[in-house]
This record gives sequence, C-alpha cells and structure tokens, in this order.
Amino acid sequence: MKWAEVRNLYPNQFVKFEILHSMVEKDKEIVDEVAVIGPVADENATKELLNSKNNVLIYHTSKENVVLEIRTRSVLRRSH
Repeated sequence: MKWAEVRNLYPNQFVKFEILHSMVEKDKEIVDEVAVIGPVADENATKELLNSKNNVLIYHTSKENVVLEIRTRSVLRRSH
C-alpha cells in the first residue's frame, strides 16, 4: 500500500507498518510501499516503536512522506 493511501485510511494518527519497498537517496531512506499492521494509540506509540524490529515502524500519518535518516556509526579506536 502506498503511504498516501495509509494517510487517507488512518488520518492524523500513529500507524504500525512493515516496510515493503524503499529507496535510498544520499543519507535518507524514502519508504514508498508498506503493509499496514494497524493503528497505534498515541500513548503507546513510543513503546511500540522501541519494541519494533526489522522493517516494522511506527509513524504518524500527519507526515506527508516516510523519510528516515540513515545514520552511520563512526568507530573510534584508542591506542594504548
């Protein structure tokens, strides 16, 4: 399902979904196809997000697009 369809079905609320397709542009992952698992109550959104694994996310439908920042970890070595 496209994100625009999710926004129409679940206006102004958090939704739990699995990412089916996305593309990477520079340091952003842009999600364009999802499988909706269901709506999430505002008070449970943070807990649900912290417990999410793999390609499952919690995102608010007030956002026009699902855009995730890709973070890379810098590994620092200390010399002894």
